[in-house]
Amino acid sequence: MIDLALLPDGGMHWLDASGPKSSIVLSTRIRLARNLQGYVFGQRARDNDRTAILTRVEEAAAAGERLRGAVTFRLDQMERPDRQLLHERHLVSKELAGLDRESRPRPGAALVVGASVGVMVNEEDHLRLHGMRSGFALEEAYAEVEAIDAELGRLLPFAFHGEFGYLTSCPTNVGTGLRASVLIHLPGLVLTREIQKVLQGLTQVGLTSRGLYGEGSDVVGNFFQLSNQTTLGKSEVELLDHLGKIVRQVVEYEEQAREVLLKTAELTVADKVWRAYGLLRYARSLSFEETMNLLSGVRLGVGLNLIPGLSVYTLNKLLIFTQPAHLAALEGRPTGDPELPTVRAAYVRRVLDTEAA
Repeated sequence: MIDLALLPDGGMHWLDASGPKSSIVLSTRIRLARNLQGYVFGQRARDNDRTAILTRVEEAAAAGERLRGAVTFRLDQMERPDRQLLHERHLVSKELAGLDRESRPRPGAALVVGASVGVMVNEEDHLRLHGMRSGFALEEAYAEVEAIDAELGRLLPFAFHGEFGYLTSCPTNVGTGLRASVLIHLPGLVLTREIQKVLQGLTQVGLTSRGLYGEGSDVVGNFFQLSNQTTLGKSEVELLDHLGKIVRQVVEYEEQAREVLLKTAELTVADKVWRAYGLLRYARSLSFEETMNLLSGVRLGVGLNLIPGLSVYTLNKLLIFTQPAHLAALEGRPTGDPELPTVRAAYVRRVLDTEAA
């Protein structure tokens, strides 16, 4: 069993609901793609190259200050439940963890993680530096990742072209290598049927929307991940500024939609959110998707001050700890245990009972 106690806050500090606009924006994530000179990129890299890259990253982390004392998790040496646990905590991508069907992680696949920033090694690119902050905090999240990038850049030979910028496996990442995203909760726009118009508008201004776990994941519980689509031709500051302006607009649209719901359908909305709360408090079996949808309703109720005495932090934790690998680890069960829906319902009841006490 993986020891997540090695990480500050178990790698979940981004869930504490302390950041700006945290009732709507769960988290902000910054990712920088980097590759090393002298090694083949991406799928064509040889196994011994991947192992050598991991060694170089670990040596650089130990030689620097910001990642000194960082923990390395060798995903290529872990069993699937532990890899899934890291994925559910948003610490590694599905690709790095090798969670597609019965695939295994590539040799040398690892997570080197410090207090607030991690480095995924041997994913699509040699390095994926990433950091997360609670709420809407683009500048703060970027500052943390940029500091690690600058330090590692002095210790490792990053592949860089004078005209094109940082070189990456996928052309859409060439340039800054920056992907900035926010995980945002938009039930107001969904209920007022404005969501499609907003999402279509995002694509017209160079942003994209995905599900809870980014590319290839489904939208559940009205949680969307909004991020920039391209990295070439603009500086990091320009990309962050553009994303920040658009996200602020989306947050404003969501706030307006919630005001409309309160003015035009308060009783209907109150009934919806209290029904969701009641089901979570008393249900005896819950699927993951049903839990996400019910948590979305309760989260909306808390945001509208219709449900008192319940913290956003508690709801954030439930988003993670009700997922299969976390439940399985909590109860000492396999992730495919058919009793997990019953276990999930019991866990949710315990958490909400404690909060209400």
